[in-house]
Amino acid sequence: MSDDSVIKAENLVKWFPVRTGFMSSFFTRRELFVKAVDGISFDVNRGKIFGLAGESGSGKTTTGRLILKLVEPTSGKITFKGKDITDFSETEMKPLRSKMQIVFQDPYESLNPRMTITDILSEPLQVQRIGSEMEIKEKVKKILEDIQLVPPEEFLQRYPHELSGGQRQRVATGRAFVLSPEFVVADEPVSMQDVSIRADILDLMISLVEKYNSSFLYITHDLALARHVCDMMGIMYLGKIMEKGVTEKIVYEPLHPYTHALISAVPVPDPTMKRSDVVIKGEIPSPVNPPSGCRFHTRCPIAQFPVCKEKEPPLTEHGNGHLAACHMIDTAIWKKHLST
Repeated sequence: MSDDSVIKAENLVKWFPVRTGFMSSFFTRRELFVKAVDGISFDVNRGKIFGLAGESGSGKTTTGRLILKLVEPTSGKITFKGKDITDFSETEMKPLRSKMQIVFQDPYESLNPRMTITDILSEPLQVQRIGSEMEIKEKVKKILEDIQLVPPEEFLQRYPHELSGGQRQRVATGRAFVLSPEFVVADEPVSMQDVSIRADILDLMISLVEKYNSSFLYITHDLALARHVCDMMGIMYLGKIMEKGVTEKIVYEPLHPYTHALISAVPVPDPTMKRSDVVIKGEIPSPVNPPSGCRFHTRCPIAQFPVCKEKEPPLTEHGNGHLAACHMIDTAIWKKHLST
């Protein structure tokens, strides 16, 4: 692990048991699991933004919750600043909560409608017993200025329903950063916002990451936004990381067919711009019974049998820390497909 690494996940796994009816369980006698996260590894360095991208159902949100231990991992290891926190109890985690925060996707659901903005922003400080009453008031005003809700006095006694969607998300972001955290998970923080204000919210988050020198796990399905936000990125599919590396490399020199397909789906204003023609069809398979071998082979345009169906490709490096899990990389089949 590098000295700059704040969070490290090693072979992280989360399987959720599936509840079945009596007759079904009687006849099958086999316990079923949703394999939401199935053996992934990555680390997030200090002051850097690591993105997790992929379709809905790929396991991104579960990964974020695992890292913060909002859900317990089935197996694997979670390290925070060199300390193994995998088996920490909630009591042991409490002092770390001020250093590890989350911005949820939906500010309409994550903000208590019965609490004023003052109450919402001061609650984390009160729970962690940080500062006197006067100091807490000053911190609340300061964070309101940081999230650009000014003058602060106009927002202190408002309730969430009195704010716009963008202002709500700013408050949700401020609640995470009021504790000056060292690590923040942002779970698709702008997906509920109008296109016109998404850039403003993301610029705000980037500025807060820089100001507080925090590490950031940015979860998204939008590669166009991730390209502007993330330093490093992992592409997830059905509980696995298919590709990982520097964002610029992944976006402009993708290796995995799945990454090519995601990029080809991003709208571009220039119709003459050359784009990848890799297209995936159908829906993501069930995580209860994922495909054997390469999990993407059932939708992959260049899958070869039996290797892709029977053998799971390892996540291997292809130069400069750019990793991908695909049997077909650098083969004549893949090169021919790219050239057509």
